[in-house]
Amino acid sequence: MTEGVRSDPGDDIASASGGQADREDRYTEAVLEHHKREGLALAVKARWWAMGVVAVFLLFVAPWPQVLYYHFILALLCANGWLIQRMGRVGRSRTELLLIFFDLLIMTIGIVGPNPLGEHDWPSAMRFQYDNFQYFYLILAAGTLAYSWRTVIAIGTWTAMIWCAALALSFWFTEPMEALSEAVITALPNHPELGRMLDPNSLHLDLRFQEAFVFILVALTLGLTVRRFNTLLRSNAALERERTNLSRYFSPNVVEELSQNDEPLKQIRSHDIAVLFVDIVGFTEFAAARKPEEVIETLREFHGLMEGAVFAHEGTLDKYLGDGLMATFGTPSPSERDAQNALRCARQMMRDVDDWNNARIGKGLPPLRVGFGAHYGPAVLADIGANRLEFAVVGNTVNVASRLESMTRGLNARLVISDGMRVEVLREGGDECLDGLQKFTDQDIRGVAEKLTVWAYERPRDHGITG
Repeated sequence: MTEGVRSDPGDDIASASGGQADREDRYTEAVLEHHKREGLALAVKARWWAMGVVAVFLLFVAPWPQVLYYHFILALLCANGWLIQRMGRVGRSRTELLLIFFDLLIMTIGIVGPNPLGEHDWPSAMRFQYDNFQYFYLILAAGTLAYSWRTVIAIGTWTAMIWCAALALSFWFTEPMEALSEAVITALPNHPELGRMLDPNSLHLDLRFQEAFVFILVALTLGLTVRRFNTLLRSNAALERERTNLSRYFSPNVVEELSQNDEPLKQIRSHDIAVLFVDIVGFTEFAAARKPEEVIETLREFHGLMEGAVFAHEGTLDKYLGDGLMATFGTPSPSERDAQNALRCARQMMRDVDDWNNARIGKGLPPLRVGFGAHYGPAVLADIGANRLEFAVVGNTVNVASRLESMTRGLNARLVISDGMRVEVLREGGDECLDGLQKFTDQDIRGVAEKLTVWAYERPRDHGITG
């Protein structure tokens, strides 16, 4: 029911130096802040549920109208929990500390303070004998939800201190009812020990200190548990940061396989894949006449469109090639839809390029023509390099796909695919992907001995130089 005080990273792990360490700390702090907020919200819900259950329970065990006072105490605890959620944050917070202390003070007053609606004039020591100290465990348990081990230990320490202070105040400033003690002793002349235990004026200090001592031990144990959880949370944050960094350089499917296995890509493998090449036609001349800033901005926009299409169709962005890129489908593991995924990706790329060119024209910028070439066939997949590894796809399939993209110039086409690619798309059931393709037989392809049949999606005449 009481939430976290702070989660200073320097107390759980050694602080690192340099710009990289600062970035990692900021990332970790953001993760901790997120989880702290979630923990605070969960702790408030747990508090409200617990207070609601206790309120119903008190209706059966507390007399009327005294129960109304206890309900008022529960309402204060609920309101204070809401305030703690609003004020809680990662790091030191004096306001949060004050509210947590106020939490424990309210609970203590409700347990051992006089009930203004009470009708019984009993010794104040009796209020310590109702075993209501156990309600502090509700606050302690909910405090673990805010991911701060210091908070848990603080609750244990402060509760013991406040409880002992309440004992001292009761011992020094309340008058015992001696007649009640004498009556108990008179009723049990042969059992003095039992009479002492039943004495309504006795604070039973040994039991009260035992309550505080056990509470501190439980708080320390839970604090160590929460601290261990904090360590795991930081480790998980570090793993998420590394995964995020990987995703900036690798496709999601490669990142997924890298994160789930130790060395999944070192094993050399060979299977059929689809390879897609994309290239801006005449970009060298385009770049020569423009400022470097405009050239880079154009490439970033173009690569962003193409990258999104690749990832949306379960492809792997193999590499950027200046003003183009190479994407593979079926890597690192093959699927039943690799060829049609590649072709669907190419068609989405063409639509995206059309929209992009229309936007450029609207801004007074020239449109760009983009060529696409795709081939399906066997390839070898493995890591290459020694220390700086790169996931590579090699083989004649890659070369053919590159040559097919180059053929878009001579065939006046936007997209050229091999006959093998078309056959595989049909086998996979992607017939609609082939709409608009025209057949060209006996085509010479550099690096390939025999003539090949290719299929091309012609560039509309009214598109000028657009893709």
